[in-house]
Amino acid sequence: MSKIIRQSVTFKASPHAVYEALMDSKKHAAFSAGKASISRVVGGKFTAYDNYCAGKNVELVPDKKIVQDWRAVDWPDGFLSRVTFKFTAVPNGTRLDFTHSHVPEGTEEEFKQGWIDNYWEPMKRYLEK
Repeated sequence: MSKIIRQSVTFKASPHAVYEALMDSKKHAAFSAGKASISRVVGGKFTAYDNYCAGKNVELVPDKKIVQDWRAVDWPDGFLSRVTFKFTAVPNGTRLDFTHSHVPEGTEEEFKQGWIDNYWEPMKRYLEK
């Protein structure tokens, strides 16, 4: 069993803006510089980063929480992980508490850094401009 990746990051933007950056296909593509197609309904599918990652929405609470079954294109067939994004309003912005569980064993550090490099840093630049 892999270790759970846990991260918290604060954005100088509202919970709504952070939620939309993750759930709106055009906004997601804008910060990630990769094609994204994201359903906005529970059970709906998504792809992001030019189809590198894909999955489906498990729980959506607008501006508060996103839970998704998530997989990378190079993982074994049928292998799914789970990502959870929770949004909390804080002074001057939003704290995003993130977990990623059930990644392939031995890839935890790669994905831990990948979320920082490919999501949190570009999202900060996108949301705070």
